[in-house]
Amino acid sequence: MFMKNIAVYCGASVGNDEMYQDATVELARWLVKNDYNLVYGGGGVGLMGILAREVLAAGGKAYGVMPQELVDRGAAYDGLTELRIVKNMSERKQTMLKMSDGCIALPGGPGTLEEIIEAFSWARLGDNNNPCILYNVGGYYDYLKQAFDLMTKKGFLTKKDRYKLFFSDSLENVGTFIECYIPPEIRQY
Repeated sequence: MFMKNIAVYCGASVGNDEMYQDATVELARWLVKNDYNLVYGGGGVGLMGILAREVLAAGGKAYGVMPQELVDRGAAYDGLTELRIVKNMSERKQTMLKMSDGCIALPGGPGTLEEIIEAFSWARLGDNNNPCILYNVGGYYDYLKQAFDLMTKKGFLTKKDRYKLFFSDSLENVGTFIECYIPPEIRQY
């Protein structure tokens, strides 16, 4: 079976509710069970560290992509399948997208949000063929989902493209979305 890579965006913090850590463990095990390799930011702390440790412990592969400045600060997780060191965060995001076949965001902060939204934006431009998913643990992304629905209602996002960004708390549904995904049509002007 062809192994696919899933980019997972998540934080260097764990949040203040154990459900986020539990969901991270669940996602890690789901990735391995479904023959997905992990591509992520390469960190060893927060949800990033939990995710990588669990993927590796379950027999999966974890590929990290990290800017040199964060490696120099000691943020890299030792023991990854591979750690790619890049110049900056922009190169990191581009490298992660090139390496992956899908994108999932766990609950996280501004960096997590920025990464998944950029991936979705690039999909609409034709620069990213990967499905983009927000793993909506405990309703974490409910307000963001409402914001995208409002963008659609107000005419800033087409209905067709709106449904290319998937919000779900079910990994079974996430898997179905990934398997059935068709990238957005390139917008013509």
